[in-house]
Amino acid sequence: MLELISYIVVNLVEHPDAVVVDVVRRDDRDVYCVKVHDDDLGKIIGKGGQTARALRVLLAAVSARTNQRIGLDIVE
Repeated sequence: MLELISYIVVNLVEHPDAVVVDVVRRDDRDVYCVKVHDDDLGKIIGKGGQTARALRVLLAAVSARTNQRIGLDIVE
């Protein structure tokens, strides 16, 4: 899952070397924390949050298939 999120985010941003994805265990779920360059924050969130929402929908689909509870945080 970490590789999937990293791959998607790296290909969305202009500063791929600044992308950091960490996994944090919160309650009963794995939360993937994505940190990007300040200039790329808007690209990850998207207009009206559409890109972030799409990433969460994709993670929900994968997590349903693998029976995991997964979250996504975009860290400023």
